[in-house]
Amino acid sequence: MNVGFSTRFCRKCLALSLSVETMNRFAKLTDPSYDVYKSYGFSKGHPIGLHEAADRIVGDMVQRGYYIDFVETLIKADSQGYMGRKYALRGLDDVIGDVLQAGYSYDNATGQFFEDQEKQITKNWGRLLEGDERQMAVLRLDVAGNTALVKNNSRPLIDKAYGDLREVVNGAVVSRFGRLWTWEGDGALGVFMLGDYSRYAIFAAMEILNEMFVYNKADNPLNSPIKLRIAVHSGGLAYSESATQFLKADTIRTVINLESKAAVPNSMVLSESLAMSQDQSLLNIFSDPKIVPNSTDKYRIYQVNMERS
Repeated sequence: MNVGFSTRFCRKCLALSLSVETMNRFAKLTDPSYDVYKSYGFSKGHPIGLHEAADRIVGDMVQRGYYIDFVETLIKADSQGYMGRKYALRGLDDVIGDVLQAGYSYDNATGQFFEDQEKQITKNWGRLLEGDERQMAVLRLDVAGNTALVKNNSRPLIDKAYGDLREVVNGAVVSRFGRLWTWEGDGALGVFMLGDYSRYAIFAAMEILNEMFVYNKADNPLNSPIKLRIAVHSGGLAYSESATQFLKADTIRTVINLESKAAVPNSMVLSESLAMSQDQSLLNIFSDPKIVPNSTDKYRIYQVNMERS
C-alpha cells in the first residue's frame, strides 16, 4: 500500500503522550495479534525507550496495513477515552492533518477515515494490504436470462443497456463507500467495509433494483426487461488483488450460492445471519425466513414487481 503520508507526526505524538504500555495497548486494540515486545523479540516488560517503541509500533502498523485504523484508535482515545480514562494526545491534530493531506476525509459520525472519492477510488480503500482480513458485507449481482438477452438484441443495444446497468450498480455501491471487486459482463461483486457496511450493502441492493425498475419502464433499449438476482451476506474476508484468491473465501462462496439458489428475478436475498443484526423496521419489507434448497442455510427475500416480458 502506498501510505502517502509521513508517519513522523504519529511517532512524535506517541512518544510525547503515552507510556510504552499504553502505546502497546492501543496497538492491540487496532490489531489484537500485535505486541511490541514480541516485535522486538523481547519478553514482556523488557525496557523499551519511548521513541523506540513509538517508531516500532508505527512502523509495524504501516507494514501490517493498520496505520489508518491505528490513527482512528488514537482519535477515539483522545476524544472519548478508554476504560474510563481520557488521553490528551499532543500533536494529534498534525497526525490527522497528514492523513487528510494524503487524500482522505474524516467522518465524525463513524469515527473513520474514508478515501476521498473525488480524488481516488481504489479497490482496497487505500488502506488494505494483500491478505488483510476484515469483516465485510458482500453484494452479489447477476443478470437473469443473460444468454437470451444477448441472443435477441444487437451488440450495440446490449453494450448500451449493460453500460447503463454498470453505471447504476457502480453509483449505488461507491456512494456508500463500497467497492466493485469484480464485473463479469452479466454479474458483479460489490464489497463494503466502512461505516455501517452491512446496512450500506442492503440499501445499495435496494437502490439497484428500484433504479432498474424505472430504467426498464423508461429507458431500456432492449426488447425485454433486464432482470436482476442479488444476494447480500457478511463475514470475514481477506483482501487480495487476485480474484482467484478472494473468490475462494467462504463468505464469497456463500453469497454466490444464495444468489444462484435462492434469488429469483427482480429480487434480493439476505442471509439470515446478516438479517439477525438488522432493525426489525428494515426486516419488515423482507419475507419471513426461508431455507435455501438442498441446504440448512436460511435467507429472507425482497422483491420488486416489474413488467412482464
